[in-house]
Amino acid sequence: MSVGLIVLSVLLLPRAVLGFRVDRETTFTHQEITKRALLNVTVEVCRTMAQSEGRSFNAPAQPFTVENVLQSCDAQDAIKSFYQNMKLIQNSNARVDKSVLYNSLSHHFHSEEFSGGRDIIVAGLGAAKASNKKGNYETAQQQIGKISHTLQDYYSNTNWIELGKDMPNANLLTGNGNLGTIAARTRATCSSCTDNCDNNILSDIISNQILTSGYFALTPSTSKPAGKCSYGGPLDGSSTVDPTGGINKDTPTSRHGNLHEKAANMAIAATSQLLEDVRAAGGDSAFLQMIGGKPGKPLCFVVDTTGSMAEDIVSVQALTSTLLSNVQAGLVPEPSVYILVTFKDPDFGPLLRTTDADEFKAAINALSASGGGDVPESSLSGLQLALNGAPPGSDIFLFTDAPAKDTNLKDIVIASIEQKKSTVNIIMTGNPDSLSDLELYEDVAQASGGQLIRVPKNELPFATDIVLDSASSSSVTLLEAARNPGKSENFTFIVDDMTNNVIAYITGGISNVTFVNPSGMTSTPTTSTTVGNFRRMKLMKQVGIWEMRVESDNPYTAKIVGDSPLNFIYDFLGPAQGPLGGMIASESRPKADAKGSLELTLIGSDTATLTGASLQTSNGTVDGNVTSLGNKEYLVEFDPMPTEPSTLIVRGANSRSQSTAASFQRISPGNIKTSSISVTADELNGLIEPGASIAIPFTVSSDTAGVYTVMATNDKGFTVAHPSSLALTGGSANGNVILTAPNSAESGSEVTLTIQAMNSGKTDMNYVVRRFTVLKKVTDFSSPVCLLESQTSCPQSCTASMWQLSVRVSDGTDGPGVDSIYLRRGNGTLTSRIASGNSKIAIYEASCCSTEVEMVVVDSVGNAATCNFKSRIATTTTTTTTTTTANSNNSQTTASMSPKLVQSSLLCLILCLLGFYFTN
Repeated sequence: MSVGLIVLSVLLLPRAVLGFRVDRETTFTHQEITKRALLNVTVEVCRTMAQSEGRSFNAPAQPFTVENVLQSCDAQDAIKSFYQNMKLIQNSNARVDKSVLYNSLSHHFHSEEFSGGRDIIVAGLGAAKASNKKGNYETAQQQIGKISHTLQDYYSNTNWIELGKDMPNANLLTGNGNLGTIAARTRATCSSCTDNCDNNILSDIISNQILTSGYFALTPSTSKPAGKCSYGGPLDGSSTVDPTGGINKDTPTSRHGNLHEKAANMAIAATSQLLEDVRAAGGDSAFLQMIGGKPGKPLCFVVDTTGSMAEDIVSVQALTSTLLSNVQAGLVPEPSVYILVTFKDPDFGPLLRTTDADEFKAAINALSASGGGDVPESSLSGLQLALNGAPPGSDIFLFTDAPAKDTNLKDIVIASIEQKKSTVNIIMTGNPDSLSDLELYEDVAQASGGQLIRVPKNELPFATDIVLDSASSSSVTLLEAARNPGKSENFTFIVDDMTNNVIAYITGGISNVTFVNPSGMTSTPTTSTTVGNFRRMKLMKQVGIWEMRVESDNPYTAKIVGDSPLNFIYDFLGPAQGPLGGMIASESRPKADAKGSLELTLIGSDTATLTGASLQTSNGTVDGNVTSLGNKEYLVEFDPMPTEPSTLIVRGANSRSQSTAASFQRISPGNIKTSSISVTADELNGLIEPGASIAIPFTVSSDTAGVYTVMATNDKGFTVAHPSSLALTGGSANGNVILTAPNSAESGSEVTLTIQAMNSGKTDMNYVVRRFTVLKKVTDFSSPVCLLESQTSCPQSCTASMWQLSVRVSDGTDGPGVDSIYLRRGNGTLTSRIASGNSKIAIYEASCCSTEVEMVVVDSVGNAATCNFKSRIATTTTTTTTTTTANSNNSQTTASMSPKLVQSSLLCLILCLLGFYFTN
């Protein structure tokens, strides 16, 4: 599995390095394993939430897909966010193979590095739970991706499967569990083999249940201890040293390929366990938030609160009240998350991120205007904080009446916009001191596919419909254009039968705009609003090709959007680091004037196909070569990539009936920029301790010799040190960024580091982004314990009767303490109070007709235990069994069940739930 991760298909990498790849239902990639685990756990989360709320749950058909799982979860509108977040996890998983971590033995359980591999998983799991608890979902996704790769490798690269195990090794998820008996360094484990290696593990290793794993080296190596197994395969130099051969199960044609499917299914079950652990620590709602499974779009406001903004703040407060009233009335979906960042000069932040509408409204209503001094404000600092804290693909609205003081952050902010694929709309009520002040905001908005809306303060309430429109989580872009200098031009766009609520937004001094419908007739907008430089026009739906005719000599922007489930997500690909080569999802701008590739996934329709994709620049169009990869995924190649900013246009056909295939067109908001500079940074474990410093190695490359300016910034104000420039002689140069977290940095917080390189003429720039979780070293891995103190009984007839139980929950004498107790299942009420020592008393009360309850207890470092109870009938003498199931191997019980029995029951349950996939 470790050599075995690919990003796309056979088209992108030589066959020799493909492992756990999808070969038409017979092999598994890391991506497929991760996807199946995510869908499995998502189904269980939605089932549990439905049961706890008294709703019915219709399980999706097997095999699970994103579409049918979200339909069962009643979250069809979340399809784009789910795909985006799943891709982020999968890409993070992929980079363990496609980076310098490829050479890390511990990251792949090579060479009997069992403790090192387990430590990587445990540390990353702690970081994922801490990040998830704080709402830092991208850093949680990053950690889950990385450690799931290592966890999955365990089942391909070790002999766990050959030992006849039928359950995952749960002790890989806890720092104090017993991994098993590991072969001594001096103990032989394998015999030589050539074509058939099915039985090359020594019989005494199998009979005595001794753990071993394959050794690995890129070159023929004699450092492998005598008698040890090799990983095997054409890239493993150790496999040519006696004993020859290998034991990996990456593909059906691997040395132990007969066990490939069993290993992959075990990896799915193990990854599901890992995700269940994260779920237990944060709760079901937070888990859905993290994976993008909640319907509704993020609502993100960045608000200037200086003294001149009093009237604007009142308008923002009224806008918030209207939007939340629309949510309560069911007119628009509730936002998946609410985000608020304020700024002045020089202060900005902190970031408020909440799923509680009342908390957000209270924060908005508490805003007041004060202070300020000189006119420019720290608007870009506030915007950067919002961009880094908001989910990918968010719509962000910045309200201000002043230019930016922190203009040095322009390129960093644009880098964040490109990396997050978010849209920024700037609503400005003041007059800039200079044209350059205005151009900065225009550049930021247009880079994101947003707009700079300029209105008088007293007319601001009439310009906020764009915010209300953005509440739709199924918004798609049909047309986007910016002209500076302005010119008269005719634009075409397609309205397909899956698109509704078509709205045009125009900014700038346009003399006239006319819409011509597919029938060739002039179409008058059903509603039209003009305020300041902003026009909003709603069009009557008619399927077919439309034309928009613009007359203007002044600069302007035009954007047409609609609501449709049919959409797409994409990632540009760049060269992977490490010895495998190949391509991986890029974290920076594609290379200019060279061949470029992107991976594109159509979402929201089982009948849609991609027929074309192009990059539209102000000087022309570059058409891409489209290759289907199956499963609605496509490889699109452009040769060459344009040097000017461009817009990605996607075209396709949707065969919703047997007789016709309707055309559709979608546009990715914002500019796609290329660069002749490459910036890469090493993949690290993504952790930094409070008060500690870490070094992040990075490389700047270019075909053009010269001195390149280097800038490294972070959104939390942590101390950074780095070279101010690097000299290139037509190749590359290396440097280090030293990032230091203050002692006061809160465990679970995140910091986003952007490393930027710019040429001497300041005409070209590229960047790379790295995210880190601040985490204190975790030494406690024991789960909380539940002890039933009292329980009342129910009569034979449950009607109009209640039952109650009292449970003492504790974290042991040395534990960090119980942090939270919540209900996972049960229709009653749960309250808690602090008890003596390191414990709490939980009181649960419910109707006698609601007979079962499951509560989850979490300590302050994320160790979780589930406690299950049943009501009892007063006339029976049967003893009620109460069990506590931990998130690790340390299962405990207050009744007759032994820890091993509880653990086995939990794992059996997981495997049964996943059983269909094991045979799929």
